[in-house]
Amino acid sequence: MKKRHFDVELDGFYGAYWKCKTGSDCAMIAMIGDDPEDYLARASVKWLHKLGINVMTMSPGKKDYGHHNYPLERIEKAINWLKVHGNQKIGIVGVSTTGTLALTAASYFEDITLTIGLTPSDFIWQGFMQGKKDGCKEWPIEGESLFSYKGEPLPYMPFCYKHPDYWHVIEKETKRTGDMINSKKLFDDSEKAHPITEDEMIKIEKIHGTVLLIGAEDDVLWDTAKYICRMKQRMEERPHICRLEPVIYEHGTHFVFPESMLKTMLPVGSGLFMKLAFQAARKYPKECRRVRLDIDQRVRNAATEWKSADR
Repeated sequence: MKKRHFDVELDGFYGAYWKCKTGSDCAMIAMIGDDPEDYLARASVKWLHKLGINVMTMSPGKKDYGHHNYPLERIEKAINWLKVHGNQKIGIVGVSTTGTLALTAASYFEDITLTIGLTPSDFIWQGFMQGKKDGCKEWPIEGESLFSYKGEPLPYMPFCYKHPDYWHVIEKETKRTGDMINSKKLFDDSEKAHPITEDEMIKIEKIHGTVLLIGAEDDVLWDTAKYICRMKQRMEERPHICRLEPVIYEHGTHFVFPESMLKTMLPVGSGLFMKLAFQAARKYPKECRRVRLDIDQRVRNAATEWKSADR
């Protein structure tokens, strides 16, 4: 696949643009994978190309595997580039932390008219870094938010655990449950210690177009089911201009990928990978697969309706 690469220093954002061979005036900003040209990113491109959508893959930065004070201006500059280069409709999709980024960016930039958040939160939390530090694979960064705008960190929920206890809590829960990673206690304890304020909440009522939120009750990274319910309630209580489609499944784990996208990522052994990743997938493999099949259809339907809707 041919692509055009973008660097922060030259272009103002880190990403890659993959034009659909069939021709399209719709583009999706996809934040799946740790790098805009890694295996997961390329798999998401292949999947979205089959839907007739151009793709701009993005990530925080080269060899930057955390999320801390990520400038929303980078999304803004990518949107402007996409518009200049023939894209009349722009959507955004993210999973996990980038699901939260997708919602946040869409609440700031009205050119985004399709927002897909897979296992997102409804608030912004403290920034973190990944790598190796004092025997820890992840740690919070003091004074930094997940995202920033106009040079200022966005208000955020601070974690109640500091380094190295932050990672030790995750490590202990992961070992106890047998999941690939389990950070739910970290988030639950932090919200108890610091109830989320209005400033820290994502203003989803400001998003334009369609908002598709997908999560599962058995998510062990955080309580995305609770967060999606709060977003639904928020929309019911406030004037809004978008159409919200919240979907919460009993099973599905943190990896609520469309089934055919997961098959594109892992042509062989996708079911085995899910079982190895999360205890819930081992206990309810058929239920999780049915969920992914349903998600597959929902995402396809949302993309088709978005593409065909009047501008």
